[in-house]
Amino acid sequence: MLRQRRRELAEKIVELHYERQPAPWTNLGQSGREKSVRDADYHLAYLEEAINADDPALFSEYLAWVKVLFAGLHFPESVLRVTMDATRRILEEQLPPAERTAALRILNIAVEAMERAPTTLPSFVQGNSSLDTLARRYLDALLRSDRRSASKLILEAVEKGANIRDIYRAVFERTQREVGRLWQMNEISVAQEHFCTAATQMIMSQLYPYIFSGTRKDRSLIVACVGGELHEIGARMVADMFELDGWDSTFLGANTPPESIVAMVKERRSDVVAISATMTFNIPHVVDIVRALRERVTHPLRLLVGGYAFNLSPELWKKIGADGYASDTDTAILTAERLVAV
Repeated sequence: MLRQRRRELAEKIVELHYERQPAPWTNLGQSGREKSVRDADYHLAYLEEAINADDPALFSEYLAWVKVLFAGLHFPESVLRVTMDATRRILEEQLPPAERTAALRILNIAVEAMERAPTTLPSFVQGNSSLDTLARRYLDALLRSDRRSASKLILEAVEKGANIRDIYRAVFERTQREVGRLWQMNEISVAQEHFCTAATQMIMSQLYPYIFSGTRKDRSLIVACVGGELHEIGARMVADMFELDGWDSTFLGANTPPESIVAMVKERRSDVVAISATMTFNIPHVVDIVRALRERVTHPLRLLVGGYAFNLSPELWKKIGADGYASDTDTAILTAERLVAV
């Protein structure tokens, strides 16, 4: 019911919210109302997946994220609280008993956690080591839109002996997290966030001569992001680090249709498929891919999942039928080696 009527319920939530708290919305007009409905729809999408997984953490972490986002937009702190009150009221009125009970249980747990959550987040690029300093200098160059200087910093560090894994882990990964934090807190624009991500992907490609030069293993991997998932850089880092470890890795990129993944796996007879999902409402797409691979691939294959959505619920991989889960690149490689050895 929640999935079928999500848009309708979002409109009812916004209508009730506007009635209860009209002040913040007075000057926003129709476009502001449409954005409010869009946001309410997002809230319900995340709640829906938390219900499906029977895991309140999926919704609690999302509300904590929204709390920081709204603070950065200078919304009164009461706005999110009133939004959740309106959501609770509409779900109480509109959902059938069994679904209502499940939804309100998770909603109430998440709202309690939201009240304790901070409105700001610490930087991901703190510290005094040489890699910490490199990460801050690299980020500063990106935020100035100076891709050339950012590239020079990385290439010079590698030429002086910096480990490629350390560059990925301590510089690329942390600066991408920091870029996300800055956007979340409304300190940079979407355009800046996109530039930083695109520049980092380009600079990663400049390191491929180092990545592809090592000893090879008789292991093959396909890495893909599910359909609708546009956050690909983390999955690409995973593919690169497997390649550095000697695997033959194929990165399929963002928004990959299940049929394309199946076709590539059958063609390459891959040992492992790693599937990434950042947004929790994309978990059903992971389920679709897992099901398609199980039904249509006949050679021995292991399925590994990861990404922010699975980090929030470490047991979720078992529920969707994967063979393993990894929270980071190093764990992914160790887990994949263990799976193919079975």
